[in-house]
Amino acid sequence: MAYCTIAPVVKMLNLIWYKMLISVSLASGEPTGTAPLMAPSDLRVSKHWPGVILSWNSNVREEMEMNDVKYVLTYTFLNSTKEVKERCSETEKKISLNLYPGFVAKVKTQLLLSGTRNVIMESNWTEFIYTTPVYIQNLSCVIYNISNLNCTWDIKTEAPEDVQYFLSYRHNKRDYECQLHYKNINKKNTGCHFKEVYFIPPSKIKLNISVKDLRNNLGTHTYYKAFIPQRIEKLNPPNNVSIALENGSIRISWKHPPNIGSSKRSCFIYQVKIKDLKPTETREEEYVYPVHNPMKAYSVQVRAKKKICITNKLWSDWSEPVFINDDNTMETLLHIPVLACVLPVISFGIFLIFICRRYICFSVLFMAIPSPPVKIKTWLDSDEAHWQKEDDPVPKIPDMQIIRDVCVVPLTEKYFNPNEMEMPLKLELATWEDNCHKSIRNKDNLVNLDS
Repeated sequence: MAYCTIAPVVKMLNLIWYKMLISVSLASGEPTGTAPLMAPSDLRVSKHWPGVILSWNSNVREEMEMNDVKYVLTYTFLNSTKEVKERCSETEKKISLNLYPGFVAKVKTQLLLSGTRNVIMESNWTEFIYTTPVYIQNLSCVIYNISNLNCTWDIKTEAPEDVQYFLSYRHNKRDYECQLHYKNINKKNTGCHFKEVYFIPPSKIKLNISVKDLRNNLGTHTYYKAFIPQRIEKLNPPNNVSIALENGSIRISWKHPPNIGSSKRSCFIYQVKIKDLKPTETREEEYVYPVHNPMKAYSVQVRAKKKICITNKLWSDWSEPVFINDDNTMETLLHIPVLACVLPVISFGIFLIFICRRYICFSVLFMAIPSPPVKIKTWLDSDEAHWQKEDDPVPKIPDMQIIRDVCVVPLTEKYFNPNEMEMPLKLELATWEDNCHKSIRNKDNLVNLDS
């Protein structure tokens, strides 16, 4: 109880004492609230991975330390317009340069009433400028295929010619040296490639680019830059891109690619590109596109990036194109109306077959043809049936003509002398009755069989 009674009294006495100091400063003509509190002094910089440490002297008198002392620090990187403002209790601050050639900083001291945020007085600003040569620019890194890291940079024109650049990085409390450096035409390292490395989020990738003097093999400068792995990851294209025809529309579906960190569906955003159309964004793993012209061919591609769980500006490459209304798809589209007409007919035919089999219709519709009676079959096989056929015409003999209705002397063996015949044709002997009305002649000369 005694402490609770005395504490407010002590605070009131301190406030009265500072008011007396203010009145004294007014009488002396000094600015109110600044004269009793000296500004920080002796600002200095010391190198510390992965940047520098800015420190200063407080200059706060002992009688003022019974209250809360705070330091307001603001700094702006050279070649940048962004100002960083912080309030700290210590007399030093770690600053990461991130390839900036330096910064402009200023710091002041504030005295706050103990236990409150009420500022009793504050000092003037103390400014400080720090510069350091930077020989590289446009440093960028990208992670791809989950376990590959690629970094590149440009060398400024004012960089010394007798220096070389080496890259390493620290992740999850381990250091990794560059596996393969890229070189330009001047044999200067301008990039680095790592493979089969794995990143554990949310630990940062802390790059370290050392500049070494080749004359004495000593390091002259070191540049640092940190990355969050998920922010520089370039995803692979979405997997299993497929299309399906549904009610005159095309449903496009896919699966999200493997990645570093979270694989929740809500973390990804996709773009669907259909040929001749503007890409469409969606957060779902499918997209329905109405086919206005089923005879027109389209190509579909999908790409992805992370946006919800963590901001990433790198889109993946487009997936391999899947064609809509190509030969196979057109056949499918054209078969749909054909099948719609054929299926009912096939179904009705199957129904009729079932009914006919049920009620023995096939035995009536497909009765066997009866065999002819035995008498008719015997008559057809006899010679009498052949006599009723029309006389066949006399076959023609090559180079010969049959002259009808001419009676010539019959050709017998005693009148026939084969040596006197120059006809190369084969003659058949006939009886008088057969030759009484026939004569044979050659196409060119008539042959008289009596001579």
